[in-house]
Amino acid sequence: MKMTQIRKYEELFFRVVMFLATSLILFSLCMIIYSILKYGLPAVSWSMISQLPKGGFYFGKEGGILNAILGSLYLAIGATIIAFLIGFPVSLFINIHMYKFRKLVSSIRFMLDVMWGIPSIVYGAFGFSVMLFLGMRSSLLAGMLTVTLFIIPVMIRSIDEVMKTVPVGLLESALSLGSTKSEISYKVYFKQCISGITTAMLLSFGRAIGDAASVLFTTGYTDNLPTSLTQPTATLPLAIFFQLSSPIEEVKQRAYASAVILTVIILIISLVSRVSSRSYHKHKIK
Repeated sequence: MKMTQIRKYEELFFRVVMFLATSLILFSLCMIIYSILKYGLPAVSWSMISQLPKGGFYFGKEGGILNAILGSLYLAIGATIIAFLIGFPVSLFINIHMYKFRKLVSSIRFMLDVMWGIPSIVYGAFGFSVMLFLGMRSSLLAGMLTVTLFIIPVMIRSIDEVMKTVPVGLLESALSLGSTKSEISYKVYFKQCISGITTAMLLSFGRAIGDAASVLFTTGYTDNLPTSLTQPTATLPLAIFFQLSSPIEEVKQRAYASAVILTVIILIISLVSRVSSRSYHKHKIK
């Protein structure tokens, strides 16, 4: 058989494999969305969104999921801001101050990748151990700090991958013109990578608001809204987890509605982020 014919069969084989894999992913995604909408949309109403659960989140037939919606937003926004305040300087330091130490930078990236792959339940167990050591109770603050630990590798590596696309020549040119590394960090790299940084924050926010295992032991659960960082709070993932196993049908409806609201929140944040990031492309040096 000629080499050219072998290559044609090889290309056909991998094309079929890629088509099947893509079809499988799309089919699975469509089935998930269909299931969420099928069971969740009939349960969504204004009273469901605007009311707190009444009579207990597991047995109470009345009320809504306002506590879980606001609790998830408090938790995810707080954790994303803290992770950004820590992760952004780390990414700048790796790419600007340490760009000559390639082996050390490679080791740091490897460790961050390992941390990224650790299951979120491990972070939850670690956060719970720290809580016991410090004598803290389940609260919004404990959950926020645990989720911050969980998403920091995501934040740093996402921003780092964007900064790796900035030409090294741009950094060396700025240094040769007398710019300090701090000026390069915030006047050059930040503007060059702002769309990617926005995407990194979105990715981190999505992980933070959608994860249940990391907050299972640390945030607690309550029917009320937290009025301080030291009070327990409800989240949408935990609302789904707890209420879907309830024997009462009305409570299960709240779990389905929570799934729809969680999906819609992530969709809205994604669209807003993509639209807003386009306005910063004018700063990018090509």
